[in-house]
Order: sequence, then structure tokens, then C-alpha cells
Amino acid sequence: MTGKKAKVQQAVSKRTLFSVISASSVGTLIEWYDFYIFGSLAAILSSQFFPKDNPTAALLSTLATFAAGFVVRPFGALVFGRLGDLVGRKYTFLVTLVLMGGSTFAIGLIPGYATIGFWAPLLVLLLRLIQGLALGGEYGGAATYVAEYAPENQRGYYTSFIQTTATLGLFVSLGVILITRESLGVEAFADWGWRVPFILSILLVGVSIIIRMRMAESPLFSKLKTEGKISKNPLAESFGKKQNLKMVLLALFGATAGQGVIWYTGQFYALSFIQKACNVEFVQSNVIVAVALLGATPFFVIFGGLSDRIGRKNIMLAGMLLGVLTYRPIYDKMYSLTDLTTRQELSDAQTISRKLAKQPNGDLLTTSTKSHFYSDGLIAKDIEKTIATSKAPNSPSKPELTKAVVLPSRSFWLMIFLVFIQVLYVTMVYGPIAAFLVELFPTRIRYTSMSLPYHIGNGIFGGLTPFIATALVATATKANEVAPGSVDKPYLEGLWYPILVAGVCFVIGLLYLNNKRYTTADD
Repeated sequence: MTGKKAKVQQAVSKRTLFSVISASSVGTLIEWYDFYIFGSLAAILSSQFFPKDNPTAALLSTLATFAAGFVVRPFGALVFGRLGDLVGRKYTFLVTLVLMGGSTFAIGLIPGYATIGFWAPLLVLLLRLIQGLALGGEYGGAATYVAEYAPENQRGYYTSFIQTTATLGLFVSLGVILITRESLGVEAFADWGWRVPFILSILLVGVSIIIRMRMAESPLFSKLKTEGKISKNPLAESFGKKQNLKMVLLALFGATAGQGVIWYTGQFYALSFIQKACNVEFVQSNVIVAVALLGATPFFVIFGGLSDRIGRKNIMLAGMLLGVLTYRPIYDKMYSLTDLTTRQELSDAQTISRKLAKQPNGDLLTTSTKSHFYSDGLIAKDIEKTIATSKAPNSPSKPELTKAVVLPSRSFWLMIFLVFIQVLYVTMVYGPIAAFLVELFPTRIRYTSMSLPYHIGNGIFGGLTPFIATALVATATKANEVAPGSVDKPYLEGLWYPILVAGVCFVIGLLYLNNKRYTTADD
């Protein structure tokens, strides 16, 4: 072959590879978008689908429903992983896309607790479980599909593009939520506008289905199928053979469990902490996380490519260790940026505003806002909302009290930096993980074998992070109410969970993982 022909072939090969990455990434990004708008709207959904008389219990119930989608992800990995190893990668994650999109769309249509009572949270829980099952089959298929097209010595680089989709999905969900909220107004968004991001997803899913229908099957899987070497029982081969089961357990406890808690602490818990512990105003808190995500996203590809040259282990374990060592100082600093007890209030600069808004059902919503101004430019708002029904206009509801902090410019950018650092840890553990998992297992059982440890690590260990961390903070806060001073800095107690899991995973990975690119005989 002449040099010119070789260059043409190489160019075509690269175009094909990036076409594969684009088709896989678009669908995966949309699935993550669908999955994350629920978590991003947790505070609003808690008042929509659960009783309002106990806001803390309602929020925990919403986070538990959110976490339920993560808990069933391993079951989705088993179901769709087996299907992917028997039928093929392409059609399996086409099915998962339809299930995810349909469930998300349906959540946007469910009436609230005030209309259908406990049927509302039950239906939402059911749809979250379907979402979790679908996502359990999506990631393994997309990562496997791209890896089986990529050159062996560049798997880290090419699969890292798939890794960006989870963070970009969260970024897109935050963007759509902010645009919708600003377009409709705060009251309308809280009342019914929150449904728009859910309903819009059906359009995105339709586009992605069209793109994925045009994809060809993975070349490595097609080769196995032609040669008649497809596994007849992927589950038995993956978990019934001692050597392969050992790799599954090592992948889970030496990599994905730690990676999962770092991922969800640095992104989801960070947003929850900023909104709930720091009381940062809704729009500003979402902008903080969105800017940090956007700034750190390129590092998925940087660390994925770097892992091709120096190995996956050191990069992933470094990200875990940094989280273990720095989470508490970082979150303590985040809290200090909004701690009113350390600031000087300008007592002569308070303002009080009152706003009336008629609701679609005829009720009258009264919002009273008292703004406190501080010497460093921070603004703290005490917001009181009452509703007078059309049937009893002179008997308003019990006031709903909330706080909102607006950060001055310096603190705003410092908060972005602190979240950016956490997302940087995420890129270190997450950028190389797809290539690491793909290279642990042979092609014939790869979809099944890699999906299970990934989704246990991310779905259970990682997905439970916001719920467990919030519950730990609530417990510590209550203990301090009973015995003041019994818990020092209760707002940091939630961090012990990711620190413990990442620490254990770091030790196991350090002792038992090899810092080399694993290869498989049939690749």
C-alpha cells in the first residue's frame, strides 16, 4: 500500500471512530440529562410529590427516591449486559434510550401530591426504577462500543469522550432548568414550570434514536458472532468463573466504589450543600456548579489520554486520595463564604418587600422578603410565603420560611473555584475508568462483566452519597439541638461517608491493582 493510500485509510478510520463516539455520546448525554434533572430539582420535587408539613422529611424522601434509581442500576447492568453480550451492543442501548426517555417524559406528566395523594410519590418511584434499569444498560454499552472501535493504545483517550457525557448531562440539565425558570418566573416554575425540562426530553430522545439507528455493530462483537464465539451464558461466565469474578470484585472495591463517591460528592452533593447548608440563592448556586463543570470537563479527555501513557491506576487513585485529604477543608471554606455569624451586618440598610401573585387555582400567594446587607457585599434574604385560598381568603396558610444568600463577586468566584477543584478530582477518577474496565474483561462477556462493578460502584456507593450525607448532617444537627456543642461543625458530618469509601478503595487499589494497560486475548 502506498503512503498516500495509508493516510487516506487512516483518515477514514478516524472519521469513523469520531462518528461512533458522537453517536454514542449524544445518546448517553441525553440519558444522563434525563437522569439528573430529577436530582437537580430535588428541592422543588419534594414539595410537589410529598407532604409539605415536614420539609426535611420531604427532601430526604425525594433524595431517597432519587437514590432508588441508582440502587437498581446493577440489576439493569445484569439484564442489559447479558442482552448486549448475546444480541449486540447497538440494539441493547437503543432499548435503554427508549426506556429512559419515556420514563422521564412521564414524570413530567404526573399530578402532584395535592391532587392524587400517595399515588404521586409511588408513580415517581416506579418511573425512577425504570430509569435506573435503563441507565444500568446504557453506560456499559456505550463504553464497550467505543472501546471496541478504538485502537488498543488509545482506548483511554477515545473512551474519555464518553466519560464527559455524565458531567455534560448534568450541565445541560442545569442550563435547561435555569432558562426555563428565568423565562417563566420563580412562582410559575415552582408551580408547574418544573415539568418543562422533563417533557422536553422526549424531543432529545427522538433525535438520538434516529442517530443510533444508523450505527453499525461493534467490529469486535461482529467478528465473534461470525466466528460463532458469542457467550451462551454471559452471567455464568462473568460471575461463575473464579478468575473473572476476582476481576469483578477488584474493579468494584479497588476502583469504581471510590470513583463513584468522588463523582457524586464533587458534583451532586456540592450543589446540595451550596443550596441547603450555605443557603445560596437558587440561580446563583446552579450557575456556580455549571461554570465549574464547564471549566473542568476538558480534563476528562486530558486524564483519559494521559492514562494511555502512564497507566490508569495512579491517576484514579490520586483523585481518590485528594478527595480524602481535602474534602473537609474545602467544604469548611465553602460554608465560611456564607456564614453570617462572621460578618458585620449594615443594620441601617435593611429592606422589606411584599409581592402578591394569583395562582392558577385562584389562591393568592403572598411573598414577603426581608433583605439584610453585610459589609463585604453579601445579601441575606428571609423569605416568608403564605397562601390564602379562594375559599378562606382571611385564613392564610402557615408561613413557609426560607433563607437565600446572594454572594458578592469575590466569594462567588471563590465558590466556583472550590467546586472546580472537586470536579477536577472527578475527572481524574472518571476519565480513565471506562478503558480500565473494558481492558479487564474479554470481549465475549465484556458488556456484562464491566457493567456490574461500574453500576454497583456508581449506582449504590456513589448514588447514595447525597442521601447518606444529608442524613448524617441532619442527625448531627439534631444531636447539637439536644446537646449543644456535642458535634463540632455538623455541616461537615456528611463528608465522612465519601471519605471512608474512597479511603478504603484507595488502599485496596494501591495494594492489588497493576498500573498497566490490561489487554485481552481475543482483542
